[in-house]
Amino acid sequence: MAGLTIQNAYKSYGNVKVIHGVDLDIDDGDFVVFVGPSGCGKSTLLRMIAGLEDITSGEISIGDRIVNEVAPSKRGVAMVFQTYALYPHMTVYKNMAFGLKQAKTLPAEIDRRVQEAAKILHIEDYLHRTPRALSGGQRQRVAIGRAIVREPDVFLFDEPLSNLDAALRGQTRLEIARLHERLKTTMVYVTHDQVEAMTLADKIVVLRDGQVEQFGRPMDLYERPQNKFVAGFIGSPSMNFFNTEASKTGLNINGGKSIAFKGAKTNKGIEVGIRPEHLRQCKSQTAFISGKLEVIEQLGDHVLTHLVDESGRAFVAKFESLGKIKRGDTLHFNADQNNIHFFDQETGSRV
Repeated sequence: MAGLTIQNAYKSYGNVKVIHGVDLDIDDGDFVVFVGPSGCGKSTLLRMIAGLEDITSGEISIGDRIVNEVAPSKRGVAMVFQTYALYPHMTVYKNMAFGLKQAKTLPAEIDRRVQEAAKILHIEDYLHRTPRALSGGQRQRVAIGRAIVREPDVFLFDEPLSNLDAALRGQTRLEIARLHERLKTTMVYVTHDQVEAMTLADKIVVLRDGQVEQFGRPMDLYERPQNKFVAGFIGSPSMNFFNTEASKTGLNINGGKSIAFKGAKTNKGIEVGIRPEHLRQCKSQTAFISGKLEVIEQLGDHVLTHLVDESGRAFVAKFESLGKIKRGDTLHFNADQNNIHFFDQETGSRV
């Protein structure tokens, strides 16, 4: 096993810069998830670690070894792809054993590793089938098994669950979490799925335009985002943002009750962020924000209400149940001061 260090890494395709000076220090045994919008560079960065993309400048180290010029097969990494990448004419056993045979591993050792990986992933009964006889979830477990048998220092996952339906995603996510707990190996995982990121990760890397916006533990990013982008990206549904006006006592949203903020007099360009679950229904005279209810989403154990304030800005509030509330009603909300976030409107930075 080994940790992973990325120092001032850049990646360009001709004049197009994709990765801009990324610095990361991933501890041995950590499960780190890269998240960000499409085109932010998360898969490119993963492929740079794997050696499938050359690094333009900077250094990538696995353990104590700089691997910039090391071939992918010699880096001590194993990658699981979104598309499974299984050989269709080979059995499950042969797919899992193929890399070991290429490395001239002894047959007895190959069999031991394949059987052990199959047992971990509960695919012992499929070893003599070909991929076409398997479901999508079973194929993905084979792909993961092929990575396990290599006994790598670092596992790399590139959106491995995106081709699965919701039920299989949940099941396979649990299997990956159990796998990490059992193997204690460093894992780097790319996804666009909020639930995967928050539930799997020891730490999350939020990327935007090839740069790291924030790196930390999931709840640290959730509870104290460093900027508006992270605040809006982490959490589902997203954080609500409201424009404010400075007053003598603090900040006002659309003339509502003042929110205390020390810098209100000098920082007129402040935007307030409040998560849907932190909005609390109240009487109009104590409300920070009011809105007309337009859409109701009944989700079983909770309800999401979509509202529009008097300025036309949409926001979301979360309820356990609605009671007599119905579409068209005007609802009023405040929030605990500890659950209100303040951002500079110009820079997006937390203030």
